[in-house]
Amino acid sequence: METAICGRIALSPNHVFNPKPGDKNSVCRGPCANRGFLMAISTTCSGKGGGLLEKPVIERTTTPGRESEFDLRKSKKMAPPYRVILHNDNYNKREYVVQVLMKVIPGMTLDNAVNIMQEAHYNGMAVVIICAQADAEEHCMQLRGNGLLSSIEPASGGC
Repeated sequence: METAICGRIALSPNHVFNPKPGDKNSVCRGPCANRGFLMAISTTCSGKGGGLLEKPVIERTTTPGRESEFDLRKSKKMAPPYRVILHNDNYNKREYVVQVLMKVIPGMTLDNAVNIMQEAHYNGMAVVIICAQADAEEHCMQLRGNGLLSSIEPASGGC
């Protein structure tokens, strides 16, 4: 049996030895810093006993899901949130504004749509949703496509 140095060793094409910290065949006794490396060692021996070892092939492997989670968190931090703002107009009926808000904004409830419509009616404008820039642009275009006045702006205080 070969001694592992904190990684997996391929003893043959059909067998991979993957020692754990503390295994008797592992020289790694604690947490291993280089667990992400794969060492493949092939033997050119037909019988029992020792054989000629070829130069190990070291391949960089990654833990599934690690990079995507990091990239996701990184992109969320880098993409500043934007506000979608509904502006009051003198053309659309209140019921129509509520219907459009519920149709265009995912998860919009009747109560929230009515509150947003009322705020825009009395204050001249209301924040509809805070989201990523691409989503904010899409929501704004859909509101405009349904005849409502809307705009977007960066949200300074986060979500």
